[in-house]
Amino acid sequence: MKICIFGAGAIGGYMGVKLALAGADVSLVARGPHLAVMQTSGLTLLEEGHDPVTVQVTASDNPVDLGIQDYVIITLKAHSVPSVVSAMQPLIGKTTTIVSGVNGVPWWYFHKHGGALEGTTLQSVDPRGVQWNGLGPDRVLGCVVYPAAEVVEPGVIRHIEGNRFSLGELDGSKSDRAMVLSKALMAAGLKAPVRPRVRDEIWVKLWGNLSFNPISALTHATLDVLCTDASTRPIVRAMMVEAQQIAEALGIKFPIDVERRIDGGAAVGAHRTSMWQDLNKGRPMEIDALVTAVQELGLLTKIPTPTIDTVAALTKLRAKVAGLY
Repeated sequence: MKICIFGAGAIGGYMGVKLALAGADVSLVARGPHLAVMQTSGLTLLEEGHDPVTVQVTASDNPVDLGIQDYVIITLKAHSVPSVVSAMQPLIGKTTTIVSGVNGVPWWYFHKHGGALEGTTLQSVDPRGVQWNGLGPDRVLGCVVYPAAEVVEPGVIRHIEGNRFSLGELDGSKSDRAMVLSKALMAAGLKAPVRPRVRDEIWVKLWGNLSFNPISALTHATLDVLCTDASTRPIVRAMMVEAQQIAEALGIKFPIDVERRIDGGAAVGAHRTSMWQDLNKGRPMEIDALVTAVQELGLLTKIPTPTIDTVAALTKLRAKVAGLY
């Protein structure tokens, strides 16, 4: 079984080391100095309570070098994926499974969803249907990524917390391909449950990303502060309530309520969200998959999103002023 991780940064690199240590036939697509170190010196993982470990990995910036894969696991930022669909083609054969480990509302959301919106494409995350047509929704296996990690220097990944990658077929079935990948990830010491309702998990994670990320980018407040401050917590809550109304109109079942979700964010502590980090580091900000897509879903379901719209407008302008959107 051949597994390629496309976008072997922090999360992809963490998964890659784990799979390589377990003896999996894994390859990585990366670029720049990070790739150069991987090719010459291997990929190093730092984990609390463990000695640093370095593995020699097959890595390239040219998918042609790697050939057709059984699984292609995409761990890029959502806005980066459309531009590399063409480059991915040498990895994809008739039976290749695309594992969508990307944050936010996925481009394949309405494939095998059922109901009036079945087959609807989302322009906010898949402009011109590049992924729908170039990757194909039938190939997709959903994945919700929970670990936190960072690239501390080229070729070196620090794992911060979490090791769960929830998997799920878009129609809720427990397919052979999902179970095979689950077993491979578990053999690597990762948690990989196969969920019958993967979209539910997507929304619970999205709840936080939708609200915590843009507000932190605007205020530079860490999670513990923005979730407890008397001025920002009501804004977070209003955004989550609007999102919940949309999600429930689409058949989503939330296992927790809004207050518990916000309290969970506060419990993470003085954490800087990824959107704030991207702003500080001058990297394109992941606004569309986390925020704009929810606005688009609001239009499709005819549910107003006044608070989300206001925060989205401010965040997009902040990103545009910084040249990051």
